[in-house]
Amino acid sequence: MGQEDLMNKAEDVADQFLRVTKQYLPHLARLCLISTFLEDGIRMWFQWNEQRDYIEATWNCGYFLATCFVLLNLVGQLGGCVLILSRNFVQYACFGLFGIIALQTVAYSILWDLKFLMRNLALGGGLLLLLAESRSEGKSMFAGVPSMGESSPKQYMQLGGRVLLVLMFMTLLHFDSNFFSILQNMVGTALIILVAIGFKTKLAALTLVVWLFAINVYFNAFWTIPAYKPMHDFLKYDFFQTTSVIGGLLLVVALGPGGVSMDEKKKEW
Repeated sequence: MGQEDLMNKAEDVADQFLRVTKQYLPHLARLCLISTFLEDGIRMWFQWNEQRDYIEATWNCGYFLATCFVLLNLVGQLGGCVLILSRNFVQYACFGLFGIIALQTVAYSILWDLKFLMRNLALGGGLLLLLAESRSEGKSMFAGVPSMGESSPKQYMQLGGRVLLVLMFMTLLHFDSNFFSILQNMVGTALIILVAIGFKTKLAALTLVVWLFAINVYFNAFWTIPAYKPMHDFLKYDFFQTTSVIGGLLLVVALGPGGVSMDEKKKEW
């Protein structure tokens, strides 16, 4: 009974947090979610020659195609971020960023690197949640029209987004024998399973946001490494990818788990 009371207390705190931040949370979630695309688009501008030369050397595709690749990444990512933040043509922006993820997965040979592939899929999960949010916004425009219940595409987008976000956490697992690593893996795995199946979803997602934020700031502190060192870019890449997944989890907190979840099924019991 004591454990149940503690869980109920934690859910009350989470609900109170949501009530206070209701107006700002979706905006913060979107900003976090697009941060990795924003950073990468800006990097394409400042590292134009290096990126073009890398693609040209790797794929032997010639100067013109390599330049087109960098330009497409720059315009596609920055343009998509502007549209999402301004709430214009969000669905088209999401599809465009899906295309950028697929293009980079092939161009940078991420397909054969399991860790980076899982992180890119997790990014895709965040975009799916953003698509679901844009559908619910469009639906709210017709609030007076009778509804047959939540639309299937939206609720399956939310399910797919939640499941794909799991992949980000899996890349953070540390297979060490020390107590802290074992505890981190056990608690983190339990939380991410709760998010995936949609049970106590908002509380679990909010806890994961705090956890991932702490891990991100501690392990990916790229600002402590001089800019000329390769580790600076690696940590920066990890930092913004993790921030994007935090944005996806914040969308789960703001939107709820959707129709395909244990939380929703509990209401029918």
